[in-house]
Amino acid sequence: MKTIKVIIERSKDAFWAYSENTMVNGVGDTIEEVKQSVLECIEIQKELGNLKANETYNIVYKFDAESLLKHYKGIFTNAAFERLTGINQLQISHYATGLKKPRPAQAKKIESALHKLGSELMAIEL
Repeated sequence: MKTIKVIIERSKDAFWAYSENTMVNGVGDTIEEVKQSVLECIEIQKELGNLKANETYNIVYKFDAESLLKHYKGIFTNAAFERLTGINQLQISHYATGLKKPRPAQAKKIESALHKLGSELMAIEL
């Protein structure tokens, strides 16, 4: 199974996606739309012969901090991100607006906190 790494970034108008290791891209007004666009592009690339038609592809999505924080703004407040990550709300706000970019250690802190939360949520049964 081949892995396709897709970067998702937010512009003024839409979310954009491009692949680090193939000729795959996409665009959409929401994350869901851009992911669907990426899947459609993969099928087109298969039809064109640029990707193997019979191969299964694992898609890994990578966000820049600004796009991720903007996408989850309606779900998590800056205070919630501070509780999850230990990063000051003002700093989170700077990352979300693009005023500042997180250092690699800070980006890893955000990623790890979200993965931990995801694992905790996956373990819940109601």
